[in-house]
Amino acid sequence: MKKKEVMILEDLLGSNKKIAGDIRKKLSEKGILAINLLSSPGAGKTSLLEQLSEVLAPKYQMAVIEGDIETERDAERIRNKGIQAWQISTGGACHLDAKMIGKLFSEIPTDLDFLFIENVGNLVCPASFDLGENLRCVLLSVPEGDDKPKKYPKAFITSDVLILSKTDLLGKLPFDIERAKKEGLDVNPQMKVFQTSAVDGTGINRLARYFIDCLKELRRSHA
Repeated sequence: MKKKEVMILEDLLGSNKKIAGDIRKKLSEKGILAINLLSSPGAGKTSLLEQLSEVLAPKYQMAVIEGDIETERDAERIRNKGIQAWQISTGGACHLDAKMIGKLFSEIPTDLDFLFIENVGNLVCPASFDLGENLRCVLLSVPEGDDKPKKYPKAFITSDVLILSKTDLLGKLPFDIERAKKEGLDVNPQMKVFQTSAVDGTGINRLARYFIDCLKELRRSHA
């Protein structure tokens, strides 16, 4: 990469970091836990959110920002669950950035508990951009294969949580779940690991409880 290109990228990331920090501060002061979901396309982010809404929405206020290159399909699915959702269509960009989130800030209700951000399906670009989240979760689905953490390490290094999704397909596809966990923890030993299935509900309650605990900790720290 040429020196000029490096400088432009550094300026871009520096500006993004500042905006993200402001977003995180404002959301945290309001007691809103922001969760950024990363994954390859089709790993099940929207299905996971649909299932989480069944557990969280009866007691907690949640909303979702959806990021996609085109269409509002994922946002429509979330709205059909009775959850407020905003769609950001990037028009070709392979990730969301903090400036995109900031443009929606005035529309975000102040009484929220959880703000989920479903990033554009991609394990590369989104890993470099802080969106002002408190938690970053990376999904790895059974159909993708168990070798992704070391092939796309930055997405896993920068994440707090590894969610192994579509586990109802274990035994039907060549996926070694212990290898996937080991590869993930080799890359980032600090990650929490959850196994989930949006089809049979495996792990959804456990993951929801973890998010609730994180919300309580956030509010204690800002009391």
